[in-house]
Amino acid sequence: MPVDLGSLLLDVHDFPQPGVVFKDVSPLLASPAGMRAAVDALAATAPTGVDLVVGMEARGFLFGMPVAMALGVGFAPVRKPSKLPRETVSVTYDLEYGTETLALHADAVGPGDRVLVVDDVLATGGTVAATVALVERLGGTVVGVSVLLELAFLAPRERLAHLAVPVHALLVTS
Repeated sequence: MPVDLGSLLLDVHDFPQPGVVFKDVSPLLASPAGMRAAVDALAATAPTGVDLVVGMEARGFLFGMPVAMALGVGFAPVRKPSKLPRETVSVTYDLEYGTETLALHADAVGPGDRVLVVDDVLATGGTVAATVALVERLGGTVVGVSVLLELAFLAPRERLAHLAVPVHALLVTS
């Protein structure tokens, strides 16, 4: 019987601040059938010839690592500054209410590597755009972005349109 992934997400109102509806993936993570269905579907969106999966802190790790395993490729974490123990490259980008910085090990992506970016939620697109910039700085090519949920009302694809990278969302909320 197919799993309804949308039924495994919960809306948490006024988190992390009043007026925000947070999409909680915890029930999906707690469901073996749901997690298997999500990982299988995310892996199925991958273009052929992916060399590496990159996932962003922190829930991108939870989905990216099993997708990498399903594809038979490695995984590289994108983290906040000072969380990676070796030489890194970093990028700072604008958020709605400030800035954020992300880092990637300087040797995580090799020249010509074909990279799939995996995350749980695509909101404004800023984190994905920053991750693409990190991969490209190291000589890799992002060949796709796969996410569990896209918040279309925030228009993330408009922010990512200049990247010309295919974006796949298993669920889209408007």
